[in-house]
Amino acid sequence: MLAAVYKSSKKADTYLYVERRDDFSSIPEPLMATFGKPQFVMLINMRDRKVLGGADIEKVRNQLAQQGFYLQIPPPNENLLEQLRNQNGANSL
Repeated sequence: MLAAVYKSSKKADTYLYVERRDDFSSIPEPLMATFGKPQFVMLINMRDRKVLGGADIEKVRNQLAQQGFYLQIPPPNENLLEQLRNQNGANSL
């Protein structure tokens, strides 16, 4: 199974995996509007891979098979001030 990987022109560290290069027919229009113009990054042979940089390889394979695409978004930023407040009980006042 090959997957074409594209990065978002609007969202940092956001990637879209599709089954065929330049085929975005399975992507919902609202997602494409938010994603922006896809910028091709690479083709990946998903069959030969055991791990994938920023995504769970099995989740990517399953979503590609089920819906024809996988959207990889960055993890949420940590709010260090909020964490410090929680540790010190400042938010429970």
